[in-house]
Amino acid sequence: MRILGIDCGSQVTGYGVIDSDGASHSVVDYGVLKAPGKAELAERLGVIADGIDRVLSQHSPDEVAVEDVFYFKNVKSAIVLAHVRGAVLLSAARAGLAVASYPPKQVKQSVTGYGSAEKEQVTLMVQVLLGVQDSNMPLDASDALAVACCHATRRGFPA
Repeated sequence: MRILGIDCGSQVTGYGVIDSDGASHSVVDYGVLKAPGKAELAERLGVIADGIDRVLSQHSPDEVAVEDVFYFKNVKSAIVLAHVRGAVLLSAARAGLAVASYPPKQVKQSVTGYGSAEKEQVTLMVQVLLGVQDSNMPLDASDALAVACCHATRRGFPA
């Protein structure tokens, strides 16, 4: 099964594509989509949606997994992130793909064994789990790969 994991962000959205049988995973691709920093929200959403559309077209995943929006002290930031997540969900829906959603703590628990792990711990464990040696792996991409791995291990596969 091919899974696209996505770590939504209004400036940088990470993506990671893996192939998995539920027990072992291999990396297909990963990277980040960067929206112009000073662009209006609508333009940033367009850049992110177009990028997700390209990834979907290029890799033809079977399913998509995203991180839930988590609690923010700044309501405006939460709303912006929800808009980004909405653009990502729309891209997946237009491609006819099922979308799963996981809380950040569950994603971290899945790959590190600790739900409050730091981003650097997540990156290290993702690299170990997937056999990736990339000292320049963007944190957003490793988070997206972690979301994909979490989905692969949580979704269940037929025997």
